[in-house]
Amino acid sequence: MILTALGAFSLLIWIYLLLFRGGFWRVSKSVARPAIARVPPKRIAVIVPARNEAEVIGQSIASLLQQDFPARLHVFLVDDSSTDETAEIARQAAERTGRGDCLTIVRGEPLPAGWTGKMWAASQGAARAIELKPDYLLFTDADIQHGRPNVAELVAIAEAGGYDLASYMVLLACKTPAEKALIPAFVFFFLMLYPPAWIASRSSRTAGAAGGCILVRPAALSAAGGIEAIRNEVIDDCALARRVKRTGGQIWMGLTRETKSIRSYRTFGEIGRMISRTAFNQLHHSALLLAGTVAGLFVTYLLPPLMLCTGRPVPMLLGAAAWVLMAVSYRPMVRLYNCPFAWSFALPAVASFYLAATVHSAVQYWRGLGGNWKGRVQDVRVF
Repeated sequence: MILTALGAFSLLIWIYLLLFRGGFWRVSKSVARPAIARVPPKRIAVIVPARNEAEVIGQSIASLLQQDFPARLHVFLVDDSSTDETAEIARQAAERTGRGDCLTIVRGEPLPAGWTGKMWAASQGAARAIELKPDYLLFTDADIQHGRPNVAELVAIAEAGGYDLASYMVLLACKTPAEKALIPAFVFFFLMLYPPAWIASRSSRTAGAAGGCILVRPAALSAAGGIEAIRNEVIDDCALARRVKRTGGQIWMGLTRETKSIRSYRTFGEIGRMISRTAFNQLHHSALLLAGTVAGLFVTYLLPPLMLCTGRPVPMLLGAAAWVLMAVSYRPMVRLYNCPFAWSFALPAVASFYLAATVHSAVQYWRGLGGNWKGRVQDVRVF
């Protein structure tokens, strides 16, 4: 009876996720490209925080300055105390496009207490960008290579829907064995937490954004308290989206195939550290929520295949049904990242990795090493 009840519970979870979680798994709806034939020539100021990004910054800056857009963009690169040639490579890339005058390099000031490095850099960039009186600010990461219609698409979405904030979850690098095994699930879990349909709905409190590519109206950013309001947030993109939505703004998030992250994670350890950097912060540093998350991951992802080992017909049938629904929901994401069909059934194994990374995130936080990024510990206990 206990096995049957657990199997039924797991199956009900997947029925709920498939039918009542905002259709988060229907990737094709989130990657549909808008009509951009009549994009108005809005003034766009782009803010790029960068710290030791010499390997990727050239491609990123070039892609921003070569956008198919009816007005020029001005890019503000904030060099956050880099010890490599980030600024010089960015300058050379801009010159090669013939638009060197559209790049301003801002030398970052020393990091003050109470700020994360990225937010401090973004704040300095925004302060300079506002001087141009732009119609929109575009916050983007230094490792993003923007498809040529990217900015036009986001502006078209914002203008057509009256959105105050519009963001793209870019296509993440998925070439190494570790990336192929784990990256599609990263996006899948993110969309499960923040279903795009719920994000865009006025009646839903769900608010999320993808920090690699966020377009926001300056007035909406100001009403939300500006970057200073999220100065110590590790998951800053979703924190900004929450503030914009709570202050009456409309927000939107979708997926794109054309704009990509060019940061590669070569090993399972590198991806594990990337997950660990924010996982316990997502749980508000709560041991109780951590225990609930571990239990939830077990029942949702690990229990269905384990049921097949019980040798009891009813639990085996329930476990198989739950696993099939899991694969059905994961299949569109597997297809988006061009992974083999069999990957659709790999979610239990992948979830085990994410579970371990989440526990590691808590341990790192308790050790005083939370949110470690480019030599900075950004997620620290406040006593």
